[in-house]
Amino acid sequence: MAVTTPISLRNGLIYSVFVRNYSEEGTFEAVRRDLDRIRALGTDIIWLMPVQPSGKAGRKGSLGSPYAISDYRKINPEFGTMDDFVRLTEDIHAHGMKVIIDVVYNHTSPDSWLAQNHPEWFYHKGDGSLGGRVGDWSDVVDLDYSKKDLWRYQIGTLKMWAQYVDGFRCDVAPIVPGDFWQQARAEVEQVRPGALWLAESVQPRFIAWARSRGISMQSDAEIYQNFDIAYDYDIYDLFKAAITGQGTWQAYAEAVTGQESIYPANYIKLRCLENHDRARAHFLFPDARALRNMTAFNYFQKGITMLYNGEERSAVHHPTLFDKDTVDWSGEDITPLLQRLREIKRAPIFAEGAYQLEALPGDYLHGTYVYGEERMTGIFSPRGCTGAVAVDLPDGQYVNLIGGSTVEVYEGVLSFAGEPVILKA
Repeated sequence: MAVTTPISLRNGLIYSVFVRNYSEEGTFEAVRRDLDRIRALGTDIIWLMPVQPSGKAGRKGSLGSPYAISDYRKINPEFGTMDDFVRLTEDIHAHGMKVIIDVVYNHTSPDSWLAQNHPEWFYHKGDGSLGGRVGDWSDVVDLDYSKKDLWRYQIGTLKMWAQYVDGFRCDVAPIVPGDFWQQARAEVEQVRPGALWLAESVQPRFIAWARSRGISMQSDAEIYQNFDIAYDYDIYDLFKAAITGQGTWQAYAEAVTGQESIYPANYIKLRCLENHDRARAHFLFPDARALRNMTAFNYFQKGITMLYNGEERSAVHHPTLFDKDTVDWSGEDITPLLQRLREIKRAPIFAEGAYQLEALPGDYLHGTYVYGEERMTGIFSPRGCTGAVAVDLPDGQYVNLIGGSTVEVYEGVLSFAGEPVILKA
């Protein structure tokens, strides 16, 4: 187990940056100039999506996916130079934040440096050519981790980057052997003590699909043996089904509560409403009040919170990974809400408390933390509805920590005015 993982990570905020589309300029320098604003959101960790060059062979779109990397040890010249990258990392640190970068270790572009110089380290199809094991990843070829020389190269690369960054977000981490991650973590620790390891864990149906085809795939429980943080994709399908009406919020809430008992006591889940692979939050929740509710709910959830660049401006359009598609920064600025939620999230109970989530009639989400005599309650409406909500709270008046308004409970019923509620009660 990653027994050293501090539960204080549950109080944190990660901000994800896709350098190419973050600005019209699309450079490290443009991100660096915006660090004051990013820090003001309450950001603790900046995650830079792949900073290496994309391959040209088989590329999707005009610029190619950042996840089809051509050279693990180089910087994408579209973003700037190595000096520009180092300057950015140094300035992130000067702002009191940490920085992690993407590690894409299951595959490379077909024309990568490794494919040209070490084809023996790759998966080969029946005809002897390099290939991939997942059909829709047509712009990449898979690496073969039965080759221990590959391990040495890959770990050496991690140690090189660890001179500058504080950890790694590891793409489709479950498909790379756990023993590799264990060795990588131990060796990186010698260069960057306390390095952070975030795994893009995967949905249960993907695990089942892969295993049915003889592809090794780790469950979230196995991922936590070597990683500090895992995605909450184990419950994502239930979340999406509840949004679209194909499932229920009760089924989703039960799965969230179940995470408390099936994972290690210090488990950290990455909680996000959107990311570079998923629809924008404002696309899923087009009503502004519903969006505020679900944004507050995301911060309230047990785990480390993540924002994807543009989320703070209520962006609706999801930028493509394959072409220049600059983030739309013209939407409603919800920074004040995010800043207030960030302050609330710092309370120790969000790291230390036992968490339970339930769905109440009318599709209200009711979350509670309990730690000793302390209790924190959150009530959220995915539809931004008003109504009377039955709660297990003493009658009286309470202060909504989000906006400071008074919320009353009478005869076990809370009058919900449509805006998210977080109470110390």
